[in-house]
Amino acid sequence: MAKWFSIGFWEVVARIILRNRIFILSIVLLFTVFLAIHWKHMRFSHTEANLLPDNHEVNQEYNAFLDKFGDEGNLIIIGVKDAAFFTPKAFATWTKMVAKLKNAKEVELIISVESLQKLSKNSAEETFELVPLVDTKRINDAAYLKLVKNELLEKLPFYESLLFNKKTGTIRSAIYLDKSILNSKARKEFIENLLIPEIATFEKNTGIDLRVSGMPYIRTLNSQNIIDEIGLFVAAALLITSLIFFLFFRSFRATFISMFVVIIGVMWTLGTLGLFGYDITVLTAIIPPLIIVIGIPNCIFLINKYQQEVKNHGNQAKSLQRVISKVGNATLMTNLTTAAGFATFIITDSQLLKEFGIIASINIVLLFFLCLLIIPIIYSFMPLPKEKHLEHLNKANTQKFVNWLVNTVKERKISIYITSVVLMALSIIGIYLIKVSGSLIEDMPKKTEFFQDILFFENEFDGVMPLEIMIDTKRKKGVMKLSTLKRMDELQETISDIPELSKATSVVNLVKYTKQAYYNGNPEYYELPTAQEQGFILSYAKNTVKNSKENLLKSYVDSTGQYARITTFMRDIGTDKMEKVEERLWEKINKVFPPDQYKVTLTGKALVFQKGTSYLIENLVTSLLFAIFLISLIMAYLFRSFKMIIISLIPNLLPLLITAGLMGYLGVPLKPSTILVFSIAFGISVDDTIHFLAKYRQELKANNWRIRKSVINALRETGISMFYTSIVLFFGFSVFMISSFGGTVALGGLVSATLLFAMVSNLLLLPALLLSLEKTIANEQEFIEPTIDILAEDDETELEETAK
Repeated sequence: MAKWFSIGFWEVVARIILRNRIFILSIVLLFTVFLAIHWKHMRFSHTEANLLPDNHEVNQEYNAFLDKFGDEGNLIIIGVKDAAFFTPKAFATWTKMVAKLKNAKEVELIISVESLQKLSKNSAEETFELVPLVDTKRINDAAYLKLVKNELLEKLPFYESLLFNKKTGTIRSAIYLDKSILNSKARKEFIENLLIPEIATFEKNTGIDLRVSGMPYIRTLNSQNIIDEIGLFVAAALLITSLIFFLFFRSFRATFISMFVVIIGVMWTLGTLGLFGYDITVLTAIIPPLIIVIGIPNCIFLINKYQQEVKNHGNQAKSLQRVISKVGNATLMTNLTTAAGFATFIITDSQLLKEFGIIASINIVLLFFLCLLIIPIIYSFMPLPKEKHLEHLNKANTQKFVNWLVNTVKERKISIYITSVVLMALSIIGIYLIKVSGSLIEDMPKKTEFFQDILFFENEFDGVMPLEIMIDTKRKKGVMKLSTLKRMDELQETISDIPELSKATSVVNLVKYTKQAYYNGNPEYYELPTAQEQGFILSYAKNTVKNSKENLLKSYVDSTGQYARITTFMRDIGTDKMEKVEERLWEKINKVFPPDQYKVTLTGKALVFQKGTSYLIENLVTSLLFAIFLISLIMAYLFRSFKMIIISLIPNLLPLLITAGLMGYLGVPLKPSTILVFSIAFGISVDDTIHFLAKYRQELKANNWRIRKSVINALRETGISMFYTSIVLFFGFSVFMISSFGGTVALGGLVSATLLFAMVSNLLLLPALLLSLEKTIANEQEFIEPTIDILAEDDETELEETAK
């Protein structure tokens, strides 16, 4: 394989490119048009990410729950905490708004104060009837509305925590959407075109602030934020990378060419998303700006090499040929290591990460070919650069920086090692301080109105994330047995004692309500019936079910009467707290529900997400190890020396440890967005190592294997290029810190920091290691010269005069 990428091979490639310029440009144009056609197939995700594989036990339990009780994510809640709500004007306006929402085809059911039903005993027919709480003909009477409010808060404990908070007087209503539209565009259109405008009209007419939440609402607004940020990221990445590029080269022409190339790269990225039929998610949305950030270093190496060749001999054709033949292989290898960092996500069982890894890795490789083709061809149609465009090659102010690097490596190796060991020790201590986060809302935009509404409902109703307990009685109609109801009630009391959970609701609450209704609505009788009362009260309930079109039990018990659900809501707590809550629940469940009589399952969106987070972290640690292994193979191909592989990995693993340690000290939790950092940063940072070691090997041959001189020469000639590209990557990834999503901010900040640490490590620790340990390596014959020599020659004069 080494022969394939020999100098002769790349010279052939150069001739093919330069002799077929129009044909190649036509192919690039046609390919761009082909991918642009697939833009129409791009779609934004209407579903939340499932971090677990379909065959995982937790997913199977959740799907079993959905089969029995349907999707729990179709609920939108509207809350109000204002004494003026129960005044004639406000209540009439509210009634009008709810009536309009009820008429929408997307709405299945609305449970709200103005249309609330209460149970009433019909002694003549020995049944319960549902009668309206509110007489709509009297809603203009302030005194009547005051009575309604009092009855709701004081005499209907069944609705407490469901529709009101008795302590604060907060009222909420529930809108149940048609489940068939939950994962479709219709949900978005209903929320944006009807729900939000109607709420705004109510607030304008009454001056009362409404709070809105629920998974369909949160997902819709969250998705819109992702869409809005794609354009922001692309624009910011283009701005900051073009500015840095111009500061380095002081050439508008070179800057525009580079921007043109990376913009085509972005177009290809969007096209591949459409071609593969992948949704645009919070992860795939960051790939277009990533392409810009990763593409600019390619442009720096290629354009700088071209200008260097022009400065040396002034022959344009020869310069362009050497750009391809000298820089092509080295740039290919560095792009492959970067792509490998992203490609490792493909081995995870998460569809979200697989799609991210596939699109990112494919487009990084495509970007390499795009740069290699477009930049030489464009320059071939242009006149030679003017002297002013080459002035950056003679900058003297970089000499101080290079001299400082050289002196530090030569004179302060021990200090470098001590500093590295101390940083490693401190980092390991910091790693033990890292906590794992499985929060559903932690990464959501905290400055948005809907996030504040989430916090409102969490404070008023003790949580917004549903936690479900499904109870299998192992026999038909086993749920309604008094012994089962008492067991469920005992478990619900335990749930009420857990501060992280809200008051639970189940068929137990409904049975208690039937007893209250039997005793003429007296709230003192809101409790389970005794064994003596059970017969005649439940007979009333059976007659109610038989005569009523509305089956009151269907929300709590399946059609066979074998399965029951207990629903509670969980506060936004970390994984460690959730584990303690689980332990306490299982302790009670195992005590109350004998396994031979009952099968109990804990499930719900909140639990599935937290279990998914833990599972994903385990998978991503595996993917990081795979990235290290994969890149080690590339290093083995280049150097064929085990010791050189170790030396090349150490300066790139240390920054990962430092970043992980900082996460622990700064309280940054381990979550899907932060664990991504390590594979991405490792794949990118190792590029500098390849460039440095390639030049070092070439210097070894040129200087008759004199180690000290070879290391110093390599550092002088590659130090500035490593600095330039690292600065571009640092500021490029910093762009993501302007995001409103906490996960994207963490990803951008941590990758930037890791790459900065990696730059320092590769400029100081790597040369120091070579000076100290290379005596045994320099004479090893495991180096396969053709491969490493090609890379060395690729870098031979690359950016060398910037260090003069």
